Amino acid sequence: MTAQIQCRGLDVAFGGGEHRVVALQGIDLDLTAGEFVCLLGPSGCGKSTLMNAVAGFQMPSAGSILVEGNKVTGPGPDRAMVFQEYALFPWMSVERNIAFGLEIKGMAKAEIAGRVEALMVKMRLGEFRHRYPKDLSGGMRQRVAIARVLALDSPILLMDEPFGALDALTRRTLQDELLRIWEESRKTVLFVTHSIEESIFLADRIVVMTYRPGTIKREVRVTIPRPRDPAAPEFNALKRELSDLVMEEQNRSTDDEIKTSAVD
Repeated sequence: MTAQIQCRGLDVAFGGGEHRVVALQGIDLDLTAGEFVCLLGPSGCGKSTLMNAVAGFQMPSAGSILVEGNKVTGPGPDRAMVFQEYALFPWMSVERNIAFGLEIKGMAKAEIAGRVEALMVKMRLGEFRHRYPKDLSGGMRQRVAIARVLALDSPILLMDEPFGALDALTRRTLQDELLRIWEESRKTVLFVTHSIEESIFLADRIVVMTYRPGTIKREVRVTIPRPRDPAAPEFNALKRELSDLVMEEQNRSTDDEIKTSAVD
């Protein structure tokens, strides 16, 4: 099956000379259409850098990224991104925030109204349509942020720790919502997380990354049928396997920080 997203020999570095930092090195990664893939690893492993490169916000130092066979040279309407920070317009209501991207695209008012209404139903936002972001909980704000991205109907969703700042109960609720939407739409999802349990709960495939420079340590396919029970033996067996992989890289990160502190 032809990959929808292809990364080949991808390097990303920041700075120059003695201050040059290699964030990603030699990344080869394919995502097929409709696949849900999680990037997992410790802080500093380049997960968000890889996400930003696929989004077109960060240009590679070497290698290439193709989407539907076309080289990524910047952001595009085929890729929509959801951030951990909600990035909502505080002066706009829920309804207007969701509609904003469609208005910029010049869509007809009637079509905008229909699409926004459908998304407010899908995301259970109807009773909040006239509220402003300051009046919403963190979970509700993230619902609006996701709805605004879904309104654009991009085939690829890029999600950079979208639930990282939420409490455990709200996080689980939105994970369930996201899976429901994904199963209906079968969009391609690339999802960054620090949470091993979240990656197992959501993903078809988990890409474990090494500490800097970020490389792909291992790709793990999740074959546990959905809906997945975090208390199930097979779930916890996979959690132990992934914990060992991630902790190896976390320990490398800690050792590096100690060495750097000693030099300083």
